Amino acid sequence: MKFSQRLAYYLLGLLIGGTLVYYFFQAKDTKFCYLPNCRVLKDLRSKPLTISDEAQISFDQALIDMNDIRACLTYGDVDFKRSNVTEEGGKLYIIEGQNTKKEPITIEMINYSDKAYIKDIYPTKK
Repeated sequence: MKFSQRLAYYLLGLLIGGTLVYYFFQAKDTKFCYLPNCRVLKDLRSKPLTISDEAQISFDQALIDMNDIRACLTYGDVDFKRSNVTEEGGKLYIIEGQNTKKEPITIEMINYSDKAYIKDIYPTKK
């Protein structure tokens, strides 16, 4: 068998296999989070949220609502320079994002093994 025939069979098999794998993972709604920012936000989204009294003030003042929290946990940026420090038996993460009014906000969350605790929410100073 010539090299060109072997190459054609190889590429055909690779194309069929790649297509099957693509549709298999797409059907399961699988998302790959390899970067640290994505992994931290996915872990925080998967846990039940508990709100502190300090963060509740921001909710009461209508600075933020739960839709803003969900958006920040999906599209926000984790500040790793100030994050990943042990605090109260969990890891503190500082997430920078925007509320629905496009104002920058910062969320301080403590990640425990069984829950995510919203410690504080405040507007970000530029």
